[in-house]
Amino acid sequence: MTALAVVVLLLLLILIRVPVSFAILGAGLVGLLMIGGGNVVDGVMQTVPATSVMSYSLSAVPLFILMAHLLMLSGLLDSLFDAARALVGRIRGGTAVASIGAGTAFASVSGSSTAAAATLAQTSTLKMIDEGYSPRTASGLVAVVGTLAAMIPPSIILVFYAITAEVSVGDQLVAGAVPGVIIACGLVVMLYVTMMRNPDTVPRGEPATWGQKGRALLTAAPLVLVFAAVVGSIYLGLATPTEAAALGSIAALILVIARKRFTMVAVGHTLVETTKSTAMIFAIIIGAHVFGHFLTESRVTPSLVAWVGDLPVPAVVIMVFIGSIYVVLGFFMDQIAIIALTVPVVLPLVEALGYDPIWFGVFMVLLAEVGLVTPPMGLNVFVVARSAGQRVEEVFRGAFPYVVAMLVTALVFLIFPQVVLWVPQSM
Repeated sequence: MTALAVVVLLLLLILIRVPVSFAILGAGLVGLLMIGGGNVVDGVMQTVPATSVMSYSLSAVPLFILMAHLLMLSGLLDSLFDAARALVGRIRGGTAVASIGAGTAFASVSGSSTAAAATLAQTSTLKMIDEGYSPRTASGLVAVVGTLAAMIPPSIILVFYAITAEVSVGDQLVAGAVPGVIIACGLVVMLYVTMMRNPDTVPRGEPATWGQKGRALLTAAPLVLVFAAVVGSIYLGLATPTEAAALGSIAALILVIARKRFTMVAVGHTLVETTKSTAMIFAIIIGAHVFGHFLTESRVTPSLVAWVGDLPVPAVVIMVFIGSIYVVLGFFMDQIAIIALTVPVVLPLVEALGYDPIWFGVFMVLLAEVGLVTPPMGLNVFVVARSAGQRVEEVFRGAFPYVVAMLVTALVFLIFPQVVLWVPQSM
């Protein structure tokens, strides 16, 4: 009963828009106070805030955020769409396919879904509309493509999950690469499925000469090198995720200097934004650890595992139910908050059902990201609507077919877990 009351309190705090970190921390403190009194609260607050963030693995988070901000400062990200469009622009739907390709490449150096959606909205969405795509198709597709940044390494979300789940950060990051590409391919398939129903909404693009293709690829090549340096060094075991993040940040800074974008004002703004994002994530980590102490004291997790283990249904049915919960949570909550709140409770249950925690990280993040493009929250949708000057309702409608593609892909991952696991197992 105490655990239920604390969960209700947490949900109420989130609904009245208390910052997630303070909502989690406050609910955890109330729960500890109800169970153990003031002495328990005092002991937890003396140790948890410091120990929860004093992790070497966590140092990768601000470095990956810094790398993404520096790459955006370099201006190279704008060239991704031009390069992809030069390669496939001439086929029917080529500009839309180029948007998916550019979003996938952007995800490999960004780690931020909303940043990816905002950047693509200002370039590819407007270009697609100018070429004759329906605004609904163009904006909805870009909103969904932006979610790939949470899956493809270096993903801040996957780093946070790995630390919360106490699994290898390197394995978890590498595990997201192939699923990210599969999701992108699923979006392309859905694009052509919708095109078959209404071909007029997906026009033919403009052809490019071999010279134009070469120049576009040459411009985008430095970003490929940064991605190869970061992910390749992790996969080959040449560097830890933290060392790879530092390497990527240095490479990004070199690109900023080489492209003459280095100014003290711009770099200062980059550092401030990096600090703000890092502080937000660390605050959620502290709150989650306090809430985790409450869950440990109340013995919610072992009780839940025992109850579910006795259910007379197959494991896959239970996983579908868990997946549905993550989709619903994504409607209302930030992905990092979802991980902080649910992983300590759900992961023991998932492992008891025989599923790998690395696989579950990819599966859970994919489902939680659906919330970024579905009402009522749909953060990516609001970002794209504002950046591209479209109505929010139209963007939601345009995103719906691609949300279906994401859910089908999640079902494939559930039925065939090795699709996710074969790359990290080969490290």
